Amino acid sequence: TTEGQVRVAFGKLRARLAAGIGSTIAVCAATVYGILGAAPLPAVTGYTAGSRIEAGQWLVIPRRAWVSEEKKVLGVRLQEGERALVVEADLSNRTQASTRDYAKLLKLQSVGGVSVPDPEVALVREARPLPLLHPGLAERVAFVWKLPASAVLPTSLEADVVAKTYKPVDNLYGTPGWFNPRVVGRITMAVEMTENLAGRAS
Repeated sequence: TTEGQVRVAFGKLRARLAAGIGSTIAVCAATVYGILGAAPLPAVTGYTAGSRIEAGQWLVIPRRAWVSEEKKVLGVRLQEGERALVVEADLSNRTQASTRDYAKLLKLQSVGGVSVPDPEVALVREARPLPLLHPGLAERVAFVWKLPASAVLPTSLEADVVAKTYKPVDNLYGTPGWFNPRVVGRITMAVEMTENLAGRAS
């Protein structure tokens, strides 16, 4: 009968709607699950001493890592009760303009459970704070992190390499520049110790 046909058609429509709603809920749940951090993060590229790393504005080649308790490390002054953890690297400006946007290029992982501030960056050949770095000019520089003397010294360190992306016109500012910092790799290096510090390293 016509009434029976209507009931069958309505039943099929209801089943299709239920299936569609279920799929939508599943997709939304997966999206939220990923946003909340449950989805696995992509693997970070690992680097060691001597690796050539292209990081947006910069080409960086890490060379060595060491610790100092001197009061002045390549022009960077330490306060009483501080020591320096230093990463030397060859740094080249890949842009067309002079810049000093390098302080956040390397982000050191916590040392002995102590959070680490941004480093000061020094020019090795002149033992002074690094000024503007000019395009196409490679310099040996030192990233100098100041640590409390109570921090347990690492025998190796891990530092994230942070790169920015060039935008001809930024959505927020409407000007060209380097934006959106992101981790593009992680450097792992052995830390050289002086004889008096070696016994306090972990």
